[in-house]
Amino acid sequence: MGQKIIRFSDLTGRHADDDADLVRVVVRRHPDLEDGPVEIEALADELTSVQDLALDLVTIELHHPDTDEPRTVVMEAATFDRLASAAPMAEVLRGAKRVARTAPSQLPAPGGTRERVNYASLEHAGKPHKGRTTDAEKQLVRQHLDEINDRLAAEGVRTIDLGNAEHVARYGLEELAREQGATLG
Repeated sequence: MGQKIIRFSDLTGRHADDDADLVRVVVRRHPDLEDGPVEIEALADELTSVQDLALDLVTIELHHPDTDEPRTVVMEAATFDRLASAAPMAEVLRGAKRVARTAPSQLPAPGGTRERVNYASLEHAGKPHKGRTTDAEKQLVRQHLDEINDRLAAEGVRTIDLGNAEHVARYGLEELAREQGATLG
């Protein structure tokens, strides 16, 4: 007996003729999101106007002297540009002092040294990282793919996709991808 998996758009409910028609959409910020980013799928033709509808936005941080934490504000670029009255905003930005980029993952752990992450553990296996994927991590991912993908999704991190050739190669998932009939893209 065989099984047939029917894939459809989360936006419209329309059926996908094949997996290549579906686009993975990660929603990182939305007023209705409560527990971090989520992932949905949509048909490619449903998203053709997304680029045309995209807004030019500016994200700024306001560091007031009487508060400990900065306040982040997102606004349209044209609105932000109008705040500059002495010179055009492009000129103001070109002359501005550079700020060092520091992502939370780049900050040292308390005590001055950063702990090494063990990607060959169920707690971290499958997370995107630079460098070589060890055989131990590959084995964990192969043996616990569903569990790892559930954890990655809950953390708002990209999941491991058997239809993604890079993921399949990185984690040695060729046999599993064949068994599940995944079309590599």
